[in-house]
Amino acid sequence: MDTTAFLRWLQGLMTEKNTSHKKRIIRFQHSQDFRRFVHEWSEMKSSVSSLQSVRQMGLIQAISCPIPDDQPHRRFDGRVWVENDKRVRIHATTQRSLAPDKGIPWGVAQVKAPQAWSSTTGHKIKIGVVDTGVDFNHPDLRGSLARGINLLNRSLLPHDDNGHGTHIAGTIAAANQLQGMIGVAPRSSIHPIKAFDHNGSAYVSDIILAIEWCVRNRMHIINMSFGMKTRSKALLSAVTNAANAGVVIVASSGNDGKRRSIDYPARYPQTISVGATNRLRRIAPFSNRGVFIDIYAPGDKITSAWLKGKYHEMSGTSMATSHVSGAVALLLAKHPDLTPSDVKNILRRSMQPLRGKRSPRQTGELDISKMLQASDR
Repeated sequence: MDTTAFLRWLQGLMTEKNTSHKKRIIRFQHSQDFRRFVHEWSEMKSSVSSLQSVRQMGLIQAISCPIPDDQPHRRFDGRVWVENDKRVRIHATTQRSLAPDKGIPWGVAQVKAPQAWSSTTGHKIKIGVVDTGVDFNHPDLRGSLARGINLLNRSLLPHDDNGHGTHIAGTIAAANQLQGMIGVAPRSSIHPIKAFDHNGSAYVSDIILAIEWCVRNRMHIINMSFGMKTRSKALLSAVTNAANAGVVIVASSGNDGKRRSIDYPARYPQTISVGATNRLRRIAPFSNRGVFIDIYAPGDKITSAWLKGKYHEMSGTSMATSHVSGAVALLLAKHPDLTPSDVKNILRRSMQPLRGKRSPRQTGELDISKMLQASDR
């Protein structure tokens, strides 16, 4: 491939006037083409302003950039794949602000996390929370936060301007039992990766860059409390590479109440897909369900940390996912050599049966006591 010609052609497209530009992901089929492109682009971008909006994604040998509808593969057929850089949304709804549910929230108790703390608290397990950021000043999270990244503005810390990421972090790893709340794995480390804006929206390319950061910085777990309806080959490639690198990916299934479908990336088999239950151990009405769900966890009316040191009650498969990420942290702190497929198998053979006549029998709700027993066999 003539990467110089490709770069000039791309530059021409990006500077076209009077045409609508759309964000796209362009993946190179051959690693040598990608390496040559990055080398030439790096030398040119300081002098060509349009090329500064190109972002490279080394994990999947791709770039993202805004270009018109004229598809590159017409001219560079067989050397690049192109797909739209789609929007992804977080999986939760805010109900109300309230006083802290001091101590152990009901979901943390229901999955039997407290019974595990005498043997594991998630110590030294690194969890990449790909979300809206985190409230660094929240008293319940101060001892649980480690270095992260703001992918929307790399010169800033990943401060949360939405609340969702703080809520997720609280359920996973809050550690302030006397004055506030305690999460599932209170001695695990949250690494906040801000990929979502204040509206809870991100591009697929932001998610891929987040996964790349997690792989490079050796996260043990990635929490993905978000989703989209359509599949993305670029996102699948990133998820596959992360799983192959030994990272456990926990993903929320979506809040559409569907029986035969769940959102991506939870639908990819390389993830642990999570549905939501309520206090009665029944599937929450909003939760997607069915054969694509690996495990259920509490996700209805979950109280957790919020912005400005406050607490909010939220519902969604997002909330269920954070319980599972915490549980996996407890498991990996005890058995650090488990692979992602080992972890999924242990979870699937140690679940509590769900309640309700129409509940599926092939899956169930997270039970940390059973999970740890199964891992010791």
